[in-house]
Amino acid sequence: MRKAKDKNTEELILNAAKSIFQSKGMDGARMQEIADKAGINKAMLHYYYRSKQLLFESVFKNAFSLLAPQLNAVLNDESTIEDKVRNFTSNYIAFIVKHPYLPNFIIQELNRNPEFIIKLKDNPSFLNLDKFKLQVEQEIEKGIIKPISAEQLFINVMALNIFPFVAKPLLMAFTDTDDNAYSQLIEDRKTEVADFIINSIKLK
Repeated sequence: MRKAKDKNTEELILNAAKSIFQSKGMDGARMQEIADKAGINKAMLHYYYRSKQLLFESVFKNAFSLLAPQLNAVLNDESTIEDKVRNFTSNYIAFIVKHPYLPNFIIQELNRNPEFIIKLKDNPSFLNLDKFKLQVEQEIEKGIIKPISAEQLFINVMALNIFPFVAKPLLMAFTDTDDNAYSQLIEDRKTEVADFIINSIKLK
């Protein structure tokens, strides 16, 4: 019973912290505010997390761990590069639609604390591009796709998928769309991005 209670309290803290960090950033967030939102006192919050930095890292790792395994699975399955691009794009967009805070949250922390990526790389689910790189080389040799470095291809996929989320207010203004119309644009990108990239690299 105590373990269940502890787990529930920690979940309340992480959810409250995620909300505060998302709206105010690491520097603007206050531990008292997080405690209030979680419905606990500040002493209890410090019992679970001794500092704001440790709490932020826990929220960040938790968020990253939700997405990374899904993308890593796509990169390392037995599908073709075309299928990888389609599945990666579809999975990423579907996930971020449910967790829209995540791209800005990750970029915010990496800009604030670039060294934190070293800690993330120790995570077993951290993205591994080895198989992807090998497959790109093989499909180039077979004449399936045009010559392109795997790194550039991966960056293209990531950039086209991430930007519409991190620049949502700007793009909504440029395209003169409301939330519903923009949500449909994002849904359409599951195929638009994949088709664009595949058509740019495919030979056959």
